[in-house]
Amino acid sequence: MDSNKTIKAGGIISMYSIVTEFFKVLFLGIVEGITEWLPISSTGHMLLVDQFLQLNASEGFKEMFFVMIQLGAILAVVLLFWDKMFPFQWRDSNRPFLIKETFLIWIKVVISCVPGAIVTILFDDYIEARFHTPGVIAAALIFYGAAFVIIENWNKERTPSVRKLQDISYRTAFIIGLFQVLSIVPGTSRSGATIIGALLIGVSRTAAAEFTFFMAVPVMFGLSAIKVLKFGLFFTGEELFILVTGMTVAFAVSILVIKFLMSYIKKHDFKVFGWYRIILGILVLLWPFS
Repeated sequence: MDSNKTIKAGGIISMYSIVTEFFKVLFLGIVEGITEWLPISSTGHMLLVDQFLQLNASEGFKEMFFVMIQLGAILAVVLLFWDKMFPFQWRDSNRPFLIKETFLIWIKVVISCVPGAIVTILFDDYIEARFHTPGVIAAALIFYGAAFVIIENWNKERTPSVRKLQDISYRTAFIIGLFQVLSIVPGTSRSGATIIGALLIGVSRTAAAEFTFFMAVPVMFGLSAIKVLKFGLFFTGEELFILVTGMTVAFAVSILVIKFLMSYIKKHDFKVFGWYRIILGILVLLWPFS
């Protein structure tokens, strides 16, 4: 009788653990889906959430998970922007198979990704070991939040010199790529760094956001591949469940957030995100992290 009670209790505890982990992953997927595309730092938010809501997994798996979950968000932008991103067509035999305009955009994207790829390969492990702290995240949130407010106020007196995605030059793409390098520090935001750089050199908000979407695809596929190979290709059933659930939720939420963002920036600037970053950064500095 006692052994049966023990088995039942163990089953209840096990079921409770599974349900608890599911809701943790669900919440992390929602956070990722929202923060990946808004310029408020998805990595920073995920690391902060991990301070309060830790997955029952190894540090190596969590490091890989925080990158892989971003891949789910990236797949959302591929789905929504497929017609703009896919450089080939086969529906109309009277038109060229290769869509030159789209192909040239991808060449510019590759150029823009070179600086970030070099810096990530050389310094990613160093940054992860020393900069993934609440203090660094808070400082980056505040600094780039203030940058958004200052740049958007300055832009009130300026007219964008680049209004459309197709008008971004190779030189402009490379400069935007240099700004993306800043995002290796958690709390900066990859989209935030590239958008700040684009706004500074005269790119419109819409073109800046769209180019950021393009850049995200090779960057996140590359980072995901590196993290998976580093962790290994073999997962437990629980780890696979966590990965698939997190990526699926991030994908679904990202679709809604991307649509919102593209609609929002047609009539508004990025200052609201800047103020959000500043407020969150101050709260992080005041919070008594252990």
